[in-house]
Order: sequence, then structure tokens, then C-alpha cells
Amino acid sequence: MSGFTTENPELSVVIPARNEAGNIEATVRDLYAVLRAAGITHEVLVLDDNSTDNTGVVLRALAAEVPGLRVVTRGPPGGYGLAVRDGLDAARGWAVAVYMADASDDPRDLVRFLEAMKRHNVDCVFGTRFDPRSRVVDYPLPKLVLNRAANRFISTLFGLDYNDVTNAFKMFRRSTLEGLKPCLSHHFNLTVELPLKAIVRGYTYVVLPNDWFNRKHGESKLRIKEMGSRYMFVVLYCLIEKWFGAGDYDKRSTP
Repeated sequence: MSGFTTENPELSVVIPARNEAGNIEATVRDLYAVLRAAGITHEVLVLDDNSTDNTGVVLRALAAEVPGLRVVTRGPPGGYGLAVRDGLDAARGWAVAVYMADASDDPRDLVRFLEAMKRHNVDCVFGTRFDPRSRVVDYPLPKLVLNRAANRFISTLFGLDYNDVTNAFKMFRRSTLEGLKPCLSHHFNLTVELPLKAIVRGYTYVVLPNDWFNRKHGESKLRIKEMGSRYMFVVLYCLIEKWFGAGDYDKRSTP
């Protein structure tokens, strides 16, 4: 395979990976095949987040074959949010997407999201798995019930017509990400912090359906019992900014 990406790619795909040796090769190869076929210059930035399996070995072998694959080996402390934040800081693309290592996302959705970002000239594109056009396969029922309750609570609290704020699959202009700093979340609550900050701060967005598939190998890193207070913390933080921030962080007030 010859080099397909550029030093300034159109799209950066950020993938946090912890103990994903059984999934990461197929995820990266599928991404490359779809984005290459679509003619999108890109980089795939994988953050190996303190893996104790062969994830690093697999990634090093892949990096020798797949153009545009960048691998960062992270040391402690670990955490989904910390890994994603490192990836967002290192991304070089005009647009930046967060993507799961376990192949639960569909790379074809990245193509649609990038096209929509350009067509609508928006700062963000947010995915929803709960649209009639979405395809969701093997979503565990207990998590589904909690997901729907949490998203209903968040959308009601903020007055949003968006029913999947906790969805990790999102795309941002890189310039928009600068306006969402500083990020506070160390774990999966980053999936809520980023869109809520973008909305509260006046960045434009569209919501599109995206597909989701349950992982085929390994176990989910999301621990619901551990995450409840962390989600609540970031939701309340963004709500306080909305109510009392006096527009200090609003995109529309930036010179």
C-alpha cells in the first residue's frame, strides 16, 4: 500500500484502545479501506491506553502496513477520557472523529458525517443510535434501559431535541475542539462533556443516525456503577455554565 494520507489530513480518527487485541486490527483495516475508497485523506490515531494484552504488538505490526496509522502508547493514569483527550490534542485533521476500538461503529458513518459537516457548514456532527434509520445490533437490555433514562434526563434538563448525548460517535471541527477546553473528564463522561459544552457555548451542530454493533471480542470497559457520579458531575458542570457563565465561553462572544 502506498501513502494515502497527507501531513494535513482532512479527517483524524481518534481511537482509544485498552486490551483490544482481538478487535483493533479489523477496526483499523476496515477504517482504512472505507476512507481510502471514499477519497478522504485521513489519519487514524490509536491511543494504546495501558493495555496488558497484545494490543501494542498488533498495533506496531499494523503501523508498518497501514498508511496514516499513528500509535501512541500511554502510561498511567489510564482512562477513556484521558486517552481521547490526548488524541484530540495530537490530531492534525480539519475534522476530528472519536471512534471505538471494538468495531461497534460503522466506518461508512464517518463518510456521511464528514459530508454533512461540509454540506451544512456546522461545527459538530452528533450521532444517534435511536433513530428509525439507525441499526443497533445486540444492545444489552440493562444498558439500554439505563441509556434511555440517562439521555431523557439530560435532554430534558438542557431542553435538547437530541436523544443520544452519551453516544461516543461524534465529529468536530478541530478548531471547535479548541473552544471546548479545558476538558475535565477522565473517563466515559467525556462523551457527555464534549457535546454539552459545544451546545452551551453556541457551536452549531446537526444530528445524524449512526449504526452500532455489540463487540465480538473482549469486554466493555464501561462500568455503569462507577460512572453514575462522574456523568452527574459533568452534567451539572455544564448546566452551571449554561445558567451562570454569562456567555463568557460562548462562541458568538469570541472576538
